[in-house]
Amino acid sequence: MLRFKTTNLIFVGAFVLLLLASFFFTVSLSVFLLLFVLWIIITAFGSFQIQWNYHVKSLHSNIAISKNEVAITFDDGPNPEYTLRVLSLLKQYNAKATFFCVGKNIASHPEIFKQILAEGHTVGNHTYSHSNGFGFFSTQKVIEDLQQTNAIAKKVANLELKLYRPAFGVTNPNIKKALQVTKLQSIGWNKRSFDTTKLSEEKIVKRVTKDLKKGDIILLHDSSEKTSKVLEQLLLFLQTKQMQSVPVDQLLAIEAYA
Repeated sequence: MLRFKTTNLIFVGAFVLLLLASFFFTVSLSVFLLLFVLWIIITAFGSFQIQWNYHVKSLHSNIAISKNEVAITFDDGPNPEYTLRVLSLLKQYNAKATFFCVGKNIASHPEIFKQILAEGHTVGNHTYSHSNGFGFFSTQKVIEDLQQTNAIAKKVANLELKLYRPAFGVTNPNIKKALQVTKLQSIGWNKRSFDTTKLSEEKIVKRVTKDLKKGDIILLHDSSEKTSKVLEQLLLFLQTKQMQSVPVDQLLAIEAYA
């Protein structure tokens, strides 16, 4: 799979070759323009496709795991209505999960954040603001945003978060530099539910359970009634397959907190 640095080297090399060729042959300006457009397209796709590891190395699954385990993860909480429903379902089916929490939501609902931890689940950093423009933040602004969430988690639960779920799954050079400074590990997924779209519950469940195998990481959001219904069907499916949902740090054999 291409990486940002490799892509840049390839395109710079191609540009230099075209430039040298232009001294001996007529090279249309449109060829240079096409090269630039191709670079933009590849980099844009790489920035939005977290599984490419284009800018940042994220962990998406554990193909080497021996136990029949998967990791269900939730983004965007804590939510005073839906997170509590999710927690109730997880308790009912004796399942553990990972909640990548938005800092401002932790600040608004610290008691739910504490409940998540008290019930044996793992928590991670999902930015403070979850801004639609997060991908355009400067490196310093990304650092401050991530540190603000960690500071709130420290204040509420005395934990130093080490795991990070990119907002919208977007990565870029600024986010890469910020993760190096904050020493956060990016966690991706290999089963995306699209539960925040207009897809029906039936289609979402089918997407998640199709070819589901041990070591997979599932992306859900604790922010809607639909996801709660999807979760219950998913937990029933896991039960029939004798699969267990565990926190992502357990699945990947890594540390969730410093």
